[in-house]
This record gives sequence, C-alpha cells and structure tokens, in this order.
Amino acid sequence: MNTEYILIGASLLLLISIFASKISDRFGIPALLLFLILGMLAGSDGPGGIYFDDPALAQFVGVVALVLILFSGGLDTEWNSVRPVVKEGLVLSILGVFLTALIVGLFAKVLLGFSLVEGLLLGSIVSSTDAAAVFSVLRAKGINLKGQLKPLLELESGSNDPMAIFLTIGLIRLLEQPDLSPFNLIDLFVVQMLVGAVLGYGMGWVMLFLVNRLKLGYEGLYPVLTLSLAFLVYGLTNSIGGNGFLAVYLGGIFLSHRDFIHKRSLLRFHDGLAWLMQIAMFLTLGLLVFPSRLVSIIGVGLLIAGCLMFVARPVSILVSLLPSALNWREKTLISWVGLRGAVPIILATYPLLAKIPQADLIFNVVFFVVLTSVLLQGTTIPFVARWLGVDAPVIPKRVFPIEYTPMDGLKSELKELLIAPDSDMAGKAIIELGLPAGFLIILIARDNDFMMSSGGTVLQPGDTLLVLSDKKSFDEVRAKFKLREK
Repeated sequence: MNTEYILIGASLLLLISIFASKISDRFGIPALLLFLILGMLAGSDGPGGIYFDDPALAQFVGVVALVLILFSGGLDTEWNSVRPVVKEGLVLSILGVFLTALIVGLFAKVLLGFSLVEGLLLGSIVSSTDAAAVFSVLRAKGINLKGQLKPLLELESGSNDPMAIFLTIGLIRLLEQPDLSPFNLIDLFVVQMLVGAVLGYGMGWVMLFLVNRLKLGYEGLYPVLTLSLAFLVYGLTNSIGGNGFLAVYLGGIFLSHRDFIHKRSLLRFHDGLAWLMQIAMFLTLGLLVFPSRLVSIIGVGLLIAGCLMFVARPVSILVSLLPSALNWREKTLISWVGLRGAVPIILATYPLLAKIPQADLIFNVVFFVVLTSVLLQGTTIPFVARWLGVDAPVIPKRVFPIEYTPMDGLKSELKELLIAPDSDMAGKAIIELGLPAGFLIILIARDNDFMMSSGGTVLQPGDTLLVLSDKKSFDEVRAKFKLREK
C-alpha cells in the first residue's frame, strides 16, 4: 500500500475518533467504547476490511501508549488533593487488585474448567480499573464527586496497573515453568515494586534537575526532553527487574507538585500526547479483535463480567476500605465505578505471545468483559452517583492568562487565593491591608473577568487573587486574613 493511502487512512481514523469524542461529551458515552467500536468496524470483520492479527505489534503500541498515559496522569495529579487518601489508594491498588483477581480467577476456574493458575491469570488481567473513562462520563453530564472520592479514584486507577501487570507476568511464568513455586512470586513482587518506587522517585529528581538546569536554546526541545526521560525511566526500571509503569507514574507525580521551566506548556503537550496515545491504543486493540469470535463466548463473558461487577469488585472494596472513614454510599460508588479499560486488553495479549493453551479464549473473554463493563457501568455512573447522593456540581478551573517560569535565585511562587465572605480582606482597598513586601497581587479574577490590581482596588468576597509570594509571606497573609488557597 502506498504511503499516501496509509497516511490518509490513519488521519481519517484519528479525525473520526475526535468527532466520536464529541458524541461522548454530548451523550455521556465513554470515549473508550467509541474508539474500540471504531477499531472493530475498521478491522477485518467490519466494513473497513483492514486485516490486523499481530498481538506483538498491538502489545508494543499498548506499552508505549501506557508509558505516556501514566506519565501524563502523574503530571496531572494534584498532590495536595491526593495526599489525604494515599493510604486508601495504595490498599486498593494492591489488596483490592489481588482480591479481585482471586475471586474472578476462582469463578473462571469453575465456569471454564481452567486450572487454578489459568483462572487466576484471567482474573489478574481484568483486575485493574480505568478512571479516565469514569471522569469523562461525569464531565459530560456536568457531575462532580463529593469529598475525597475523586482523588481516591484517580490515585487508585493510576497506581493499580502495576499490580495487575505483575500478577499477569508472574502467573504466565508459573504456567511456563510448572516447577516454579508460587512463593517465588512474593520475592518478584517485592523487587518489582521496590525498584519501581525507588527509581521512580530518584529519576523524578533527575528529570527535575535536567529540565531546570539544561537551559536549552529552543523551547520546543523541552517536550522532547521530557518525552525521552519518560521512556528512559520505564526502560531503565524494567531492565533491572523493576516495575517500569510504577516508576513512570511516580516520576510524573514527583514533577507534578514541583515548579519547573515551561511547566504549563509541558502539561498541555503531554495531555495532548496522552489523548493521541489513547486513540491509537484503542483503535489498535479494536483492530486486533475479531467480533465474529465473540459470539460464541457471550454467555460465558456475561457471567464473568457479572462476577466481576457484582461480586469481586464490591467484596474487594469492602475488605480493602474496612478501616476507612468513608461511608457506605461512598464505598458503593467506588465499587460501581470500577470500569475496565484498555489495560486488561493489552494484558490479554501477553498469554497470546506466550502461547498459553487457553490464550485465545482468555483474550476474547477479556475483550467482552471490558465492553460489558463500559456499556453497563459507564452509562449508569451519573445515575448511580445522584441516587447515592455523592454527586456535586462541576466547578470549572479558572485559567489565568499568565504563565510563570521559575528562575534560579527566585524563591517566590505563583499561587491562587480565594477571598471568602468572612475574610478580613473583603471590602477593603489593597493599600489598607499592610501586605508584606514579599507578597504581590498580580491579577484579580472577579466573576468572568480579570482586573489589574492597584493600591486603591477594593477587594470583594468571591474574588480570586493571583499572587506572587515567598512561602513565609504567603502563609502569613493567608492566616491573617482567613484566605483559602485554590
């Protein structure tokens, strides 16, 4: 096929995927589902007629996409909101994934006549969640979540992929080496997670140092730098026996709550790249599946999906969050929004490449389970959130028309402060406040407009101040005038 036709076909698939995302926003259908369906329609069983049956290439595309998606997810994580739920998030990402894999695995063993290890392999592959699909549905319906639900779900979805990957690879090793003791997986788990965590944190420092100190002559080189560093973190961690996905995610989180050069533009770049990777990954996985082969496993697929959604996920949430202060409504929502996404389908290619005897059946069942989860859970999340009373209106994040670049020797930071009705700043001119020299009001956001500040500007309740300040002056002013950081 000519290069021109390949580029035309690829561009058309991307354009249709972008238009499909508009359908997702309008009707609250998860974009993941639309991308997968588009890939299936373009494949050999669909009108597109593109024959694609290469699990190795699909897995490669999936791994590259996951590295960039996890890195972008880490960069977008607001550490201050996630920090209070770190303990619950880690328990869900380790114990919750293990319990889900165990329950689904035992059910699959009985239902399909699998060996115990084969059943656990199937359970492990479908054990991780995809919160991106959840929040796209909520955003489309104008719904937010109360309390700590949103940061907890974000943290769980970003950190539970490494556990699912470890279980999948470990169980495949047991199938390939029957003489290997299951207890050897404990050592493998400790090494993978420990090395992944240490290198993720350490390489986070390296990335921060290089981005801030290289002083590249062209701004366009900074995205290339962070892109290469993300791949380096993954490759280096995997090459010495660690979990590269965990390292990449932690490296992104490390950078997210620190200032670095061109931070705002780099966040936009990696967000756009993550979307491109999601589309490419979902289209590739959609092309890989043969819809005609799913017909024979509909009954089995529905039973396993039902076990996952109505038994395994709720039980794993109940046990994992037993000591948590979350109420039953919040735990119920968490158990229902455990959407399965692209990661299980990517993991389902591992048994295919390892030539496990039940690999084809496992792949088709996993694909069907993901479709069922997205269709049933994804379309009912807004209703369930309202029914449980844990929904809240979406508060759009204000974007200021100013980008701050930290410089050597400058200890000040750019932050936002909200003037509450009971604040001592409300109703006073700036000149009357006696602000310290290290505290400068750069811009005032009022209603839907921005105002330059001057000494005579009278501040009003609800104003958001964009301030440049050192930490000492910032803490002093915030405490003195009862201000809330945004």
